[in-house]
Amino acid sequence: MTEQTAPRHAVFPTSRLEDADGEGLNPTNNRTMGEIVAARFSRRDILRGALASTAIAATLGPVALLTADEAKAETKGSRFSFTEVEAGVDETHHVASGYDADVLLRWGDPLFADSPAFDPRNQTPEAQARQFGYNNDYVGFIPLDGSNEHGLLVVNHEYTNDHLMFPGIVTVSEKADEKNPDKKVPVLVVKDADKTRVDIEMAAHGGTVVEIRKVDGKWQVVREGALNRRITAGTEMELTGPAAGSARLQTAADPSGRKVFGTINNCAGGVTPWGTYIMAEENIHGYFTGKLPEGHKEAANYKRMGIPEGTYQWGRFHDRFDVSKEPNEPNRFGWVVEVDVMDPNSIPKKRTALGRFKHEGAESIVSRDGRVVFYLGDDERFDYVYKFVTSGRFDASDRAANRDLLDEGTLYVARFAEDGTMEWLPLVHGEGKLTAENGFESQADILIETRRAADLLGATPMDRPEDVQPNGTNGRVYVMLTNNTRRKDDQVDAANPRAKNAFGHIIEIAEEGGDFAATKGRWEVLLKCGDPSVAEVGATFSTETTKNGWFGMPDNCAVDTDGRLWVSTDGNSPKGTGRTDGLWAVDTEGEARGTSKLFFRVPVGAEMCGPLILDDMQTAFVAVQHPGDGGEDWKGFGRLSYYEDLSTRWPDFQPDMPTRPSVVAITKQGGGKIA
Repeated sequence: MTEQTAPRHAVFPTSRLEDADGEGLNPTNNRTMGEIVAARFSRRDILRGALASTAIAATLGPVALLTADEAKAETKGSRFSFTEVEAGVDETHHVASGYDADVLLRWGDPLFADSPAFDPRNQTPEAQARQFGYNNDYVGFIPLDGSNEHGLLVVNHEYTNDHLMFPGIVTVSEKADEKNPDKKVPVLVVKDADKTRVDIEMAAHGGTVVEIRKVDGKWQVVREGALNRRITAGTEMELTGPAAGSARLQTAADPSGRKVFGTINNCAGGVTPWGTYIMAEENIHGYFTGKLPEGHKEAANYKRMGIPEGTYQWGRFHDRFDVSKEPNEPNRFGWVVEVDVMDPNSIPKKRTALGRFKHEGAESIVSRDGRVVFYLGDDERFDYVYKFVTSGRFDASDRAANRDLLDEGTLYVARFAEDGTMEWLPLVHGEGKLTAENGFESQADILIETRRAADLLGATPMDRPEDVQPNGTNGRVYVMLTNNTRRKDDQVDAANPRAKNAFGHIIEIAEEGGDFAATKGRWEVLLKCGDPSVAEVGATFSTETTKNGWFGMPDNCAVDTDGRLWVSTDGNSPKGTGRTDGLWAVDTEGEARGTSKLFFRVPVGAEMCGPLILDDMQTAFVAVQHPGDGGEDWKGFGRLSYYEDLSTRWPDFQPDMPTRPSVVAITKQGGGKIA
């Protein structure tokens, strides 16, 4: 048994692999977003919204974009009419009055006709590979037969919480606090993993593709669906694009550098215009252990990615996760993965053209000339916002013609200027500093070390870029920036008092001419998050936002068919904000710009993921991740804390309470649109 102090999850309910209060891994002196915002805006400017008075006169395809002034003239009040949920903390989920929130899938639920029933005391890798995975994050929907009531649900399974998954592996003792010897602090004693437990964790990672159907107004899983599929950390995949075959991707098991097994830490993602499923690999550093050989050429590369961090013990049983035994294996993770869901036997492809970093997601939109634009966030303090523009054009009439669009194109990184302009800098070998003199022998090197390439171009370090979502209705792009508690006082000034930015903010981008493929644009702060009643926080929600409507730590987001913005959060907690995470509706237009309303809230300890509003706006899907993590702050779970031996408390974890990671379907009672 291994003794360790309380894990990060106990202090930070986000329970992410990255240190939730870490320094960040960017070694450059590139100007931070905080410094730029401070120089660019006053509080009055931010509240008024510079982009809200800027005309966007171009057209996006057949849809004419309204200018912001026209939108203001037409939009007098909030575009959301639901009755707001009261913010708070308890052991269950809550949705706005007049709506139903039904759990569709939970961790361990059978996905196939022959799947075994979930038995938390007798888990096996074989059973988990036929069941819904753990910690569901991204949720997407791909219609079958053009229907919004029958389709494939695609869900990422980001990571595992072994202390919540496996009854009986955790006990607790106490020791004196190093800083205060008179105070006792909990000490976890976690039973060492064995190979079976590790293999169950690996099978719980990856993603799920499952057929669902709406019957009498309620969604159901079709377990006999011919396209149902589990993707895990052991699924065979192909590396494609400019980095495929590079010597830096070759291993003893794969001398070709083109075949890799598994995908890990899939956070947000996307669905392409041609109906494939995108899985984005994020915090890969925690899966690797060991030490590189002295003077190994990948040392600086891995340091920039925080590898190896060693949260998981996989390297004890699988040599490929031990860098001392297989030093190139980490270069085979950190990519965007594309899955052809219409063929359950297809080999998923890691598309290297989109770069290697800690991908939060990959949301896409078709530009006016038919090229497809993917927006990408690198989820780490002081890292960057990217986009990828395909070389080829989307063909709506021929799905097969779009098969390899993601293998050729240009990857860009964002640089924001003080005057409210921005530019997208191309990450192309031979341009600027991206040459052999700086260690880039080819485009493959740039893509493998995307962060270092962006450093050299002078990209703008951001406050943990998470989801980046294009809005085809108003031509803008929304960037979720979760937080950055390590921003120093000398990086901001009185015009933007956000040192130690605990609550994050949202950036709004208007691409030049309304063209998502443009290389220039303008930017504005849509919201600075946090409690607006606390002056020193400096939050900028509108005065119409209630005490329930404000939030901190924006993470995932969605834009519905009407162009409205929905924001989910990661990090609200009983101690930190007095509320759980949830889904908020945020006005971006007119007099209500900056107004936020709480629509759905999760159980204590959970993170709010997803969200997804179907095209007919009759259903919203959300993902409730790691409920109960940090549950020592709430006694309603029936246990003093998650530190104690859960084998004595496992009956509390039954389907009558949403205490397993789950996907929830939200519908309006009696039918109708999500308002």
